[in-house]
Amino acid sequence: MTGHRAVTSVGAAAALTLVGCGGTGEQRNDAAEKAARATVDVVEATFPARQRLGGQARMRIAVKNTGAEPLRDVTVTVDSFSRRSAQPSEADSERPIWIVDEAPRGGTTALVNTWALPVLGPGETKSFRWKVTPVDAGSHRLRYTVGAGLDPEAGARAREGSPLAGAFPVRVSAKPSAARVDPATGKVERVEE
Repeated sequence: MTGHRAVTSVGAAAALTLVGCGGTGEQRNDAAEKAARATVDVVEATFPARQRLGGQARMRIAVKNTGAEPLRDVTVTVDSFSRRSAQPSEADSERPIWIVDEAPRGGTTALVNTWALPVLGPGETKSFRWKVTPVDAGSHRLRYTVGAGLDPEAGARAREGSPLAGAFPVRVSAKPSAARVDPATGKVERVEE
């Protein structure tokens, strides 16, 4: 008898857990995101086309809500800060192209390459800003996608209906950026050549 009651208690707890996690009888938390097809514009997207190893670069993507409804979140996913190595024997196949020194403030998510800024009202613009350091010389293409939430199906669209995505072609010189130490402050200063 006692064993039967224990099984019943575990079964009831599992049923409660399923209902509490968006199972039977409840609407999912991301249901509104999936239904949303937000209209937004990328009003600014900047990243230097020529960079040097070790020289910090700034990237900015500004997104404007051109629709009539507020967005719970606006996201930017950058899928090219690193690349996959072709060596099958490596334990970690990801190799950095840029190191992210500073990500958009308040935009960190549980996703590795996605940042989110909350509540973008109609007509409002929010800016995503990164400071990055290139560590891989050569020609690269940094790609980004704008979304209307963390759910991959919550797509932001331009006025004409196309998904919002873009790319920056970048040439990273193998010659490191010049720097010097200011003797008065001890700070490292980049020297433009």
